[in-house]
Amino acid sequence: MPRLRFAFPAGAGRAPRSVIPGFRLSLGLTLLYLGLIVLLPIGALLLKAADVGFWGYIAIVTSPRTIASFQITIATAAAAALFNAVYGLGLAWVLVRYEFPGKRLLDAMVDVPFALPTAVAGLALTTLFAKNGWFGAPLAQWGIQVAYAPAGIVCAMAFTSIPFVVRTVQPVLEDMEPELEEAAATLGASDLTTFRKVIFPTLFPAFLAGTSLAFARSLGEFGAVVFIAGNQPFRTEIVALLTFIRLEEYDYAAAAAIAVTMLGLAFLMLLVVNAVQTWHQRSALGEG
Repeated sequence: MPRLRFAFPAGAGRAPRSVIPGFRLSLGLTLLYLGLIVLLPIGALLLKAADVGFWGYIAIVTSPRTIASFQITIATAAAAALFNAVYGLGLAWVLVRYEFPGKRLLDAMVDVPFALPTAVAGLALTTLFAKNGWFGAPLAQWGIQVAYAPAGIVCAMAFTSIPFVVRTVQPVLEDMEPELEEAAATLGASDLTTFRKVIFPTLFPAFLAGTSLAFARSLGEFGAVVFIAGNQPFRTEIVALLTFIRLEEYDYAAAAAIAVTMLGLAFLMLLVVNAVQTWHQRSALGEG
C-alpha cells in the first residue's frame, strides 16, 4: 500500500517570525527608556519626600494652605472633566455623524490645545475673560467673574484637556455598526432608549478613559492656569503652583511631599477607573 505524503508549508512547526525583528533589543531599549524617563524621577521624588519623615510628611500635606490648594485643584479639575465629558461627547458625535461645511477645520481645531503652548493659552484666556475683555466685560455686567477666580481655572483646564475626550470617543463612534441602531429602531425603541441601551454601553469604556485622562491632565495643569487664576492662596492657588513656590523657596522636601501626594491620587484614580472598566466588561459579558 503506497504511503500518503502530505506537503507542509515551509517553516511549519516553527514559531512565526516577528514582523519587527530584534525583540530583545527593542525590549531592552524600552525598559531603559522607561527606567530613565519614568522610574528614575519617581524614585528620586519618593526618596526626597522620605527625608522629612512620616510625621513631617503629615504636617506638610495637612497644613491649611496645602489642603486648600488640594481642594481647589480637585474641585476645578472635576468640574472641567465633567464639562469635557458632556461637551466632548457631543463634539465627537457631531464630527462623526454629520456632514457640514467646515467639518475638517473644526476637526483640526480639536487638536489646537495639544499644539498650543499652555502659557500662550493662559494669556489668551486671561485677555478674553478679563473685566475689559471681549467675554469678560459682558459677563462682568451680570456680576460673573471668570479671570482671577475659580471659574477661570475651570475654563483653562477644560481648554487644555478637551481633546482627550474627543479623540478617545471618536474612533469608537466611527467603528460602531449602524445595524445596531437600526435594529433598536425596528423594535420600537426611542432615540433616547437607543442611546442609553445600545450606543452608550459601547462607548462607555472609551468615554470613561477619555474623561479620566482629561481629569488627570487638569490635575497637573500649570501653564494655562497660572495666568488666569490670580494665584491667591486659599482661593485660586492650585497644587502645581504651590509646589513651584516651595521649589523657589528651596524647600525641596515640602515640594516633593506635595508632589508625591498628587502622584498617589493619580494612581488611585487609575485603579478606580480600571476597576470600573473591568466591572463594566464583566456586566456586558454577563448580559450577553
